[in-house]
Amino acid sequence: MLQTQEELLNVLNQIGIEYTNHEHPAVYTVEEADLHHEGIDGVHSKNLFFKDKKKNLFLVVTLSDKPIIIKEMAKKIGAKSPSFGKPDLLAEVLGVIPGAVTPFAVINDKNHAVKVILDEEMMENELLNFHPLENTATTTIASKDLVKFMEHCSQEVEIIKL
Repeated sequence: MLQTQEELLNVLNQIGIEYTNHEHPAVYTVEEADLHHEGIDGVHSKNLFFKDKKKNLFLVVTLSDKPIIIKEMAKKIGAKSPSFGKPDLLAEVLGVIPGAVTPFAVINDKNHAVKVILDEEMMENELLNFHPLENTATTTIASKDLVKFMEHCSQEVEIIKL
């Protein structure tokens, strides 16, 4: 069964991760989200869901304002001809819709099908912001706690320079 925002926040509490949750209108793009960042500490992210030629799945998490050249990124993450994953695959594997993609969605990846790539530059920041499975809120956590959350979910994670 897919987790809800409330269930995710309960898990964060259970494993001792401090967070701040900020409610806002639904956003579907980084540009829309930028309109609601005032007063929220930490850096903001963009989360890109890819499928490659070999049907491998990747979630690439980086700074919201960082340009990504897909061809260069593909070499760094070992993806063969990646393309954006379709919304139905995103919903099936991570249980979220476009606009709500988040590293927290690995809580729904019960088969550990998605390889998570975290941008090294992003992880050098103390506080990070992500949607809590829904695009109507932003959750702030410490970067070290994102790693702790991934470990709790038994998720394969690679931190690389994108």
